This record gives sequence, C-alpha cells and structure tokens, in this order.
Amino acid sequence: MSEASEAPETAQGKQPTITPLRVVIALCLFAPFVAMLWVSSYAKTEPLFAGIPFFYWYQMLWVLISTALTMIAYKLWQLDQRARKGGDAR
Repeated sequence: MSEASEAPETAQGKQPTITPLRVVIALCLFAPFVAMLWVSSYAKTEPLFAGIPFFYWYQMLWVLISTALTMIAYKLWQLDQRARKGGDAR
C-alpha cells in the first residue's frame, strides 16, 4: 500500500519530457535531413556560384549549416541537462 501512495508523488515531481527547448533541439537536428532529402528543390544547375552548379554548392552549404545547427543543438542539450540536474536538487 505504501508503494501505491508514493508513486503519484514521484510522478508529479518529474519534469516534462517534451519541452520547448527540446523541440528546438529536434528542429535543429531534423532540418538538414529535410533539406537534403527534398532533392527536387535543388536539382538544378542555375544559379552558378564561382562556376559551380547550384546542385553541388547547395549541398556543400548544408554541410556548414548542419555543423552550425548540430553545435547549437549540443549547447542547448547541455543547457537542458544542467537545468534538469539543478531542478532535481531543489
């Protein structure tokens, strides 16, 4: 009987799994996949950039963008984890 009465208390003390910060993290990690899998949006040669067709330089640009978004997601994840540890200690 004592286990049943303790279960609701621990469930109420937990932080939600899905938070706005975690949604932003997911979007940062998901955006490059959408951009690269939607091939018809960049399957063209014009405009050229330094003589390189759009198809190639667009993908190379996404390498840089993906790196930046992954770094942002990682920093936000660290922030989220620190907040959760600090919230549990209170």
